[in-house]
Amino acid sequence: MSGSSLGLRSASYGSLQQQLQNGAGLAQLQIQISPVSVPVSVRKTPSKMALQGSRDKERVLNRICKVAGRRRVGMFLLLLVSAVVFCSLFSFITKDDDTTPGIESSMGLSNHNTNTIAVREEISLNTRTTPAVPSPHVKLNIMFPAPISDSSQMFTEHPCANFSFMPPPISPKRTGPRPCPVCYASVEQAMSLIPVEPSASPVLNTLDFISDENLVERETLNGGSSFGGYPSLLDRDLSYDIRDSMRVHCGFVKGRRPGQGTGFDIDESDLSAMENCFGVVVASAIFGNYDILQQPKNVSEQAKQNVCFFMFVDEETEAYMKNYTTIDENKYVGLWRIVVVRNLPYRDARRNGKVPKLLLHRLFPNVRYSIWIDGKLELVRDPYQILERFLWRKNVTLAISRHYRRFDVYEEAEANKAAGKYDNSSIDNQIEFYRREGLTHYSSAKLPFTSDVPEGCVIIKEHIPITNLFTCLWFNEVDRFTARDQLSFSTVRDKIRSKVGWYPDMFLDCERRDFVVQAYHRELLEQRQRALKNRQPPALTEAPYMKPATNEAHYTRNPPRKLAPVKRPKDRKSGSKRHRQKATNSFL
Repeated sequence: MSGSSLGLRSASYGSLQQQLQNGAGLAQLQIQISPVSVPVSVRKTPSKMALQGSRDKERVLNRICKVAGRRRVGMFLLLLVSAVVFCSLFSFITKDDDTTPGIESSMGLSNHNTNTIAVREEISLNTRTTPAVPSPHVKLNIMFPAPISDSSQMFTEHPCANFSFMPPPISPKRTGPRPCPVCYASVEQAMSLIPVEPSASPVLNTLDFISDENLVERETLNGGSSFGGYPSLLDRDLSYDIRDSMRVHCGFVKGRRPGQGTGFDIDESDLSAMENCFGVVVASAIFGNYDILQQPKNVSEQAKQNVCFFMFVDEETEAYMKNYTTIDENKYVGLWRIVVVRNLPYRDARRNGKVPKLLLHRLFPNVRYSIWIDGKLELVRDPYQILERFLWRKNVTLAISRHYRRFDVYEEAEANKAAGKYDNSSIDNQIEFYRREGLTHYSSAKLPFTSDVPEGCVIIKEHIPITNLFTCLWFNEVDRFTARDQLSFSTVRDKIRSKVGWYPDMFLDCERRDFVVQAYHRELLEQRQRALKNRQPPALTEAPYMKPATNEAHYTRNPPRKLAPVKRPKDRKSGSKRHRQKATNSFL
């Protein structure tokens, strides 16, 4: 029996199954298995040993309690138990933080993607797409630069999630408009939030532009120019009938393409550089030598490598710049690439400046985002931070600041006439035309619009069909009426909104003043410099300095006299005889 039991222990599971298959009965199986069972006496032995061990422990504890006291032993045991419980809880928490998988890891997403998605859910960032993970060798019109790979720069909560708006700080030295605090994401974080796909364009999907190489210049009662194509009032009305596919007037009507024979002519090398600009462009213009070139500041290395900076100037401004700055062989002055424009379409330099301001999508056909700043402004923030703050974070496609003081078009018109910004009769004709179309004073009935007057020196835009249509129609109003684009902004906005429900976002003027610094125009700066030069100190003479003859008795003061110290009488006691004597005499 013992041999059979030993054979069972040494046999494998395969040998046991083979024995059963060979016809071994149930009795034989019981004989083989029964020796494996442990005898009852053997099972009782450990319990007796444990009982003896527990009795020995109780005796030891009783002796310890007699020697040290039961209270001390109880306190020691209580402290020991609490320490064990604390250590176990701490190890459980740390283990749970380190090893518990979250939703992102269970879905198999990378840290970069999951962090970005979490931020967009918490503070309503751009929810239309996921962050880009592009290759650095792909062109920027399709993909932007690859995001950061350093895990320390990743974030699970947007740095501006808990930021609350604060008004501009009070300063007794500066009572006019001033910047207010604005929260920006870092450059790396902003680049990680670049949308992969363009935003959806409501209703309008395809936008084409009218061109006519044989257009003849003519004078019309409705205004307009050959550069704009002389659109009639009927053409104007049809341009606001937004459909899936549209073809509208949008400048550059003559010539084969924008910049060639259109009245806003640009050299071929510059046109090639503009066509090869992908991703983001920062653009500005100086016409009529009206401003001084301002260099951008605080621009990251990523933006210097991937963002295009273009400055449009006329020949007069170019001649002035050559005398005071150095333009290198690649036509660069600092970060700006200088583009000289010839055969300007208008006599007014301010109206010429509206061409690149409102028609950047025609000059840069492969650009996805653009930031326009007037020539008098100095950019002091990184372009990626500006795009993240005013477009991607709000999920909007065009942003412009509202005027710091006025929000009514009628008031803006009167202010323009008072300041001599334009011919008064032209302003009156434009406002009267809008009034007949239904323009009213601003009121709370126009909410969610907070203003009808923009501060148009900065425009942040995503180049999609609906935003391109907006700037095209806005330019047509400037071409037809006055060059004061603040007067026509609300008319174009309201007409488009009534059709498709789209409208540009208007942020505070103090926020604009945080990322651009406004300088003075060139003429005013030169006047101040000449005034400082004329204020020269008086010339020094070789003659020794002589004190003028004056009446010294009248101007000089007598030296102060030293007075002898006054001796104060010593205090006498109230009970002295002299005091009592005076008191008695007073009653006599």
